[in-house]
Amino acid sequence: MRSHGPASLPRLGERQLAELEQEPTKGPSAHGRPGRRWTLARITAVIGRRFHLPYTLQGVRKLLIRNGYSCQVPARRAIERDAAAVTGWVKETWPNAEDTRRRSAPGSSSKTRPACR
Repeated sequence: MRSHGPASLPRLGERQLAELEQEPTKGPSAHGRPGRRWTLARITAVIGRRFHLPYTLQGVRKLLIRNGYSCQVPARRAIERDAAAVTGWVKETWPNAEDTRRRSAPGSSSKTRPACR
């Protein structure tokens, strides 16, 4: 008797996994997707079209993690960003922008301290 559920779904074999590892080098545009980023949804679509296997987003995530991939979100930085200018600003300007007011003595709102009675 065959069970029904996630455990009974067909899985990618070793040969198919090897083929799937080659797909990211082609880029998403080779699969009709704009941009340079791979998403779980895009990888799920590639698996479905190429190997005719149904995978959920969560299933693809687990498959990728199990095979040594990690989830990464690219840092969003302006193309014109000048790292040296940012570093200089942090070292020179930011310390002057911080609040320089200091209390004359430590304070407490505790009603159990004798000074507060």
